[in-house]
Amino acid sequence: MPDERPKTAYELAMERLRKKDTEAGVDERPLSAEQKAAIAEARQVHDAKVAEREILHQDALRKATTHEELDRLNEELRRDKERLASTRDRRIAEIRKQE
Repeated sequence: MPDERPKTAYELAMERLRKKDTEAGVDERPLSAEQKAAIAEARQVHDAKVAEREILHQDALRKATTHEELDRLNEELRRDKERLASTRDRRIAEIRKQE
């Protein structure tokens, strides 16, 4: 007898998303081992760059003397993190498109 338990909200949402993707013509194909490795490397590079940037940020914060300087440093960190995340996401998207 098949599993007759009610579906969770997560399962229902995933079914709707898969249906929406098939209607839109999105092809779902599994990633190759090389793609998985390249994605993992892209994420590791991103994490390392963010960690490096945060270390430099902490050093700069220690040397800051005004609130304006603190605000500027925090804004620079935020922009750098966004830029790094965007670069990571773009790289992952490129890897996923490869065949």
